[in-house]
Amino acid sequence: MKVKQTPISQAVFIALLGASGATVLAQQAPTPQQLDTVTVTGIRASQEKSLAVKRNADTHIDVISAEDIGKMPDKNVADSLARIPGVTILNSPSGGSGGFDERDRVGLRGTNPSLTQTLLDGHSVANGDWFVLDQTGAGVGRSVSFSLLPSELVSRVEVHKNAQASDIEGGTAGSVNIITRKPLDFAKGLTFEAGIGAVYASLPKKTDPQVSALLAWKNESKNFGLLVQVFDEKRSLRRDGVETFAHDGANSLTPITAATNPAAVAAGIPVGTLFPNLMGSALFTQERERKGGVVSAQIKPNNDIDVTLTGFTSKMDADNYNRNYMLSNQWALSRSPNITNFSIDPSTHILTSANYTFATPTIFGVYDLISRKASAETNFLNLEGSLRVSDALKLSGNVGTSRGKGKTISQDVYEGDITASSGGFQLNGSGTAPSFNIGNANGAALKPSGTDWIFGDQNVVVQDKDTWAQVDAEYTLDAGMLRSLKFGLRGSKHDRYTDGPIVNQGPNWGTDPFANPLPASAYTETYPGNFGSGLGSGFPTGISYPTADALAAYNAKYANRDISRRMVTHEYAVKEKTTAGYVQGNLEGEGWSGNVGLRLVRTKSSTLIWVPTSNTALPGYVPSAFAAVGPNWTDPSGYYQTYHDRSYTDALPSASVRIDVTPKVVARLSVSRTVTRPDYTALSAAQLLGSYSDPTGKAVGSGTSGNPDLDPIRSTNFDANIEWYFAPRAFVSMGAFHMNIGSYIIDGVQRVTASTDVTPNGGQQGSPTNQRVTAPFDLTTQINKKASVTGLEFAFETPVLNNFGIGANYTYADAHDDSGHVLRGAVKHSANVNGFFENDQFSARLTYGYNSDNFLGRDRGTDYFQRGVGVLSASLGYKLNQNFAVSLDAQNLNDPILKYYGDFKSEPRAIYKNGRQFYLTARIKY
Repeated sequence: MKVKQTPISQAVFIALLGASGATVLAQQAPTPQQLDTVTVTGIRASQEKSLAVKRNADTHIDVISAEDIGKMPDKNVADSLARIPGVTILNSPSGGSGGFDERDRVGLRGTNPSLTQTLLDGHSVANGDWFVLDQTGAGVGRSVSFSLLPSELVSRVEVHKNAQASDIEGGTAGSVNIITRKPLDFAKGLTFEAGIGAVYASLPKKTDPQVSALLAWKNESKNFGLLVQVFDEKRSLRRDGVETFAHDGANSLTPITAATNPAAVAAGIPVGTLFPNLMGSALFTQERERKGGVVSAQIKPNNDIDVTLTGFTSKMDADNYNRNYMLSNQWALSRSPNITNFSIDPSTHILTSANYTFATPTIFGVYDLISRKASAETNFLNLEGSLRVSDALKLSGNVGTSRGKGKTISQDVYEGDITASSGGFQLNGSGTAPSFNIGNANGAALKPSGTDWIFGDQNVVVQDKDTWAQVDAEYTLDAGMLRSLKFGLRGSKHDRYTDGPIVNQGPNWGTDPFANPLPASAYTETYPGNFGSGLGSGFPTGISYPTADALAAYNAKYANRDISRRMVTHEYAVKEKTTAGYVQGNLEGEGWSGNVGLRLVRTKSSTLIWVPTSNTALPGYVPSAFAAVGPNWTDPSGYYQTYHDRSYTDALPSASVRIDVTPKVVARLSVSRTVTRPDYTALSAAQLLGSYSDPTGKAVGSGTSGNPDLDPIRSTNFDANIEWYFAPRAFVSMGAFHMNIGSYIIDGVQRVTASTDVTPNGGQQGSPTNQRVTAPFDLTTQINKKASVTGLEFAFETPVLNNFGIGANYTYADAHDDSGHVLRGAVKHSANVNGFFENDQFSARLTYGYNSDNFLGRDRGTDYFQRGVGVLSASLGYKLNQNFAVSLDAQNLNDPILKYYGDFKSEPRAIYKNGRQFYLTARIKY
């Protein structure tokens, strides 16, 4: 146990960590002896190491250790973390990209992943995203993509659920620290490990190679070592989906009006009835290739000095192709059809079905084809070291830099009109895909009948840069219950910005695409024959499409990518400088230990805001076709740059205590103050004013804007937990937590005063010009609001008959703001059950994880939820000898279907199927 440890008990604890167990927790008292380590492998040894760290920590921590030769129990670190109580894993950073087969983000205790801090070896890591809406869209946050972090790098992962003064600020809900291996961690002087295998994806029916290798060397004196690790992993993805969302920037639900839908009113559909907008059969395919590696050099000339230089890089090429064949109810209902067989949900007033017939063939469908060149990457270079100055004083520190990048270099787009004489739809709730059809005017191989538009951002490059320097000191005292005094300083600089102008392409009027639609002969491919199997029925499936190369050739000829189409509304920049200092007293008494401390953090930020203008002399002015909303579509003519600077200081006190109730029962209690800075696009976004027609300037206009005056998310957190270690590799725990958040960030409205031109008739072309007025505007933006998260955690793990083991956990989290609205990222119920068998040669493991409904945020005018879903995974392993083993891992074995809904649970937004993935890997160790 932690209290009153002897050198022998310390040695036993360090031996439990094993050759791949890496660094002892900072809370453990150092030992002056050179200790031999014991090499342990396998699932049972992994559990032993994890529980040893958890049990001996002063604070509430959960740990996952690598099973063998540095591999995690799952193919994805986020999947592994799901077995920890209170952890929620997401299939995508936000609702914009939809859900995929790989878990990408990690949240703690039912909160938004932006509130969970992710660290690598105790320092920050910059992030990159590959999907364009996650690069520049609303809610671009501070979470890290786990898809860039291969599990082969990991020695162990620590989940810290309460903050200490010595911890880097930034995780309101907690932090995830991914610890890599160091050269001197290995038992042998020369170690070589390699994994050679393949992954088969059931939906695309493709097999791709996966290769990783590691070489670690240390000299005979064991005071200098080198480590080199590389990986190259390819994966093919296919996602079948049926989506329902907005058209032309409208809400995904639109009300019937007499002016725009006279045929609907004449048919007996009441004014104000909501109808679903676009609904389409969406086929998404992608080829991912993740390449990178680690180089590490460590020198430890004696027990008093330890210095390590580590460099890491990971890049994922993620080119993708999305096709969506869509019915437009908005067009159909506004183009005077004969409407029959309609039905309305009386509780939601949503039109749930309708059939349309037209006197002549009419355009009421649209086919979107979007091929993207995309990638994401992250890297870091970090120098860390420790120096024992005396028996009482130890210094440590690190200095480094990290860069992340997300790129969408091009989007090749073709949007085609679909013409037919009849069609219709029927909603089937959010658990089954809606049924819809657009006649049969284009034959069995469905194709569009003409060009509608060309769109899509080009040259999207998002940079994320972080640099830091930190120094810590710990002075051992013999002053009653004050065991040691820890203090330190840290400075950092973080920049997140779009690099270079973003251009939103349109049709090239000089070479008119409307007169030259993509020819029918270009549609050489067809949706797979089993498209949409398991999602429902009655939606289009036999759909043809061109190759990505054909799409690129069409865009090269007909798309306008001129700089005049600069989309500054998608450009942003946030710069932050932070300085922090702390002091922490580590305490110990008879049967208890803990700490108390204070961290002071000073944050200085500078945020870019784009403001529409016609004054070309203003700083940073750029012309843009998208600013032209005034009379004759010429005023304003562009945007100018303004920077909003602010600074604030946070005092973050913390205290925690660990009590040995009995030799087998440990209780913990903590309280802490935390801070998480706002998401980047919540701070930095262009100010967009809607058209204004009141010459008196008294009417209240509307628009959108970022909010650089947002306060960070500040929270006071309480955590209590009790753990019973009733047998080796066995424990039961239960706990409660509460976050009192004083400044949560939600969607809201902010009133400002702005100058604008009066634009009669809504600013339509040819409208007369009136005077410029100053008027109030209510801008949709982000605001601070009080909120809270309250919950309970339960966990259980035990061996059964030595070779078997079972484990389970459950978390309840009630997260809402003071108006009662659920918080973004909130998951009320999450649970995990797992079991394993292992002997000297064979191992098997089965895991099932479940998350209840997850609120992803606002999207296209409505709330956006993912319905509860469970995921089943399995693994089989056979060890021929100490040097060779084979494993078969199955992910998404139950072929889960991801379901999304809007303001009402009966309102479908999307339903997706990604299929199963099987990894066969041969591992060699020497």
